[in-house]
Amino acid sequence: MKIAVFPGSFDPFTSAHQDLVERALPLFDKIIIAVGYNANKKGMLDHKERVNCIQHVFQGVQTIEVVKYSGLTVDFCQKVGAKFILRGLRNTGDFEFENAIAQNNLLLNPTIECYFLMSRTGKAHISSTIVRDIWFNGGDVSAMVPKEVLNLLNGKRPANS
Repeated sequence: MKIAVFPGSFDPFTSAHQDLVERALPLFDKIIIAVGYNANKKGMLDHKERVNCIQHVFQGVQTIEVVKYSGLTVDFCQKVGAKFILRGLRNTGDFEFENAIAQNNLLLNPTIECYFLMSRTGKAHISSTIVRDIWFNGGDVSAMVPKEVLNLLNGKRPANS
């Protein structure tokens, strides 16, 4: 069985993330969306909210599992029997960053391969960081996140915003 792990903090999960997963579905028998913790990022949503929200986005899709994880991604892959890590690339900066991670992951576990998908035209500008910034400043993020995420975010917005 070809299992891929799509790791990230997904704070919040964006329409670009959703597009990447949907495009990768034909490549793998199962995709595990692994919601991790990034100490370098200021959190907007807690782990449980992120996991639940992403589960709602892919409700009814039997080949997608959404779980919380911590530690090294290659260790998590080994634990769940995944031989592939799925990552998205928006630009050359992402390529440089992701390439370094992929090379180090290969050193840690040469049996796990990274697959990269380029962002689709019209999605490359979307990042969780930008969504958080726009949302925190009262902007409209409806074109950048799935409706399930938008509903969660709107429920968190103070009534006077």
